[in-house]
Amino acid sequence: MSATITATAVRTCFGDGPATVAALLRGACGAAGLRRSDPARVGVDYGYPIDDDLPFGPSRWLTDCVAEALAAAGLDPHRQRVVSLVGTGLRESAEVERAALAGSVDFPTERLHFADAVADAAPGVQRVVTLANACSAGGSALALAQDLVETGEADAVLVGGTDGSSASMLAMIGRVAGHPTSRVQPFDADRAGVLLGDGAAVLVVEPERPDGLARLLATGLSCDAGHETAPDPAGILRAVHDAHRRAERRPDQVDLVLAHGTGTMLNDETEARVIAQVFAGCAPGPLVTALKGAVGHTSGGSALLSVAVAVEVLRTGRVPPVVGLTRPALEAASLRLVRDAAVRADVRVAQVDAFGFGGLNAVTLLEALR
Repeated sequence: MSATITATAVRTCFGDGPATVAALLRGACGAAGLRRSDPARVGVDYGYPIDDDLPFGPSRWLTDCVAEALAAAGLDPHRQRVVSLVGTGLRESAEVERAALAGSVDFPTERLHFADAVADAAPGVQRVVTLANACSAGGSALALAQDLVETGEADAVLVGGTDGSSASMLAMIGRVAGHPTSRVQPFDADRAGVLLGDGAAVLVVEPERPDGLARLLATGLSCDAGHETAPDPAGILRAVHDAHRRAERRPDQVDLVLAHGTGTMLNDETEARVIAQVFAGCAPGPLVTALKGAVGHTSGGSALLSVAVAVEVLRTGRVPPVVGLTRPALEAASLRLVRDAAVRADVRVAQVDAFGFGGLNAVTLLEALR
């Protein structure tokens, strides 16, 4: 029994799914000045914020996405066995910070997880599990969702990812770069580092349906724990090869790679070299794009956001460009980077990369149903 993605819903600095896809295709950049943190204290002036000052943003964005995806898929959790897996990196850290600064000692710890956020939109869901797997959390959740569907343990899985900026994470970014950047520039020779983006994404995974959006072939996982932040090329390669093996697809059958593309020196160089190695000899090789120049690093939701965009590419054949890329870095020179404007392409198989702190890697392969 193969797994299919039957609905998607996202929230980014650009808005909902259609607004986000439209912005990506026109090459827009959502970077803006920080509003919820003091730039002078955290050492960062910019981010990719959702224009929303209400508390518990990640939970609310997730609730909105769950409701939208549930309706689009036509699911009834009261009549079907529906479970939910939610990936996150920061959880509700911003609210913990606010409570601590206010001197509160009774922060509701259950709000660090997302059971209530899912239940607000889908009260019949049987179980909600939160995975805190850094920047690849959504990809890890997607792998488990496919297992649940293909083994018959669930009729459908709501796979979510959500995160919002926190002062502590912003401060960390502000201390690792000599001169904090004003935008993310994946694979650009002049890239100056990463910026956080607010966002959430929810996918519905079910057994194959004729009205599905895309076939979920496989997700390859690895956890190399080689370094706190530096990606390990061997660990990434294991995840890529695992995904291809599980999907029973060769590298020359992959038409598009949605790269992790953080705009950092370590990630971009390592990822570019791995892509070049995996697809060596596959002339002309897959197109390569990345989203973080447009929407920032959405942490636990970033993998699922890329998967949702990949689903749209598989359906429409329109590939968004790498926003912020003007002069490709030397290590990326051999890649077929989508630059300057969206392109049309016959994409049947897409690969989505997601790499997290501590060597938590998830690589997903999707296939068009058309």
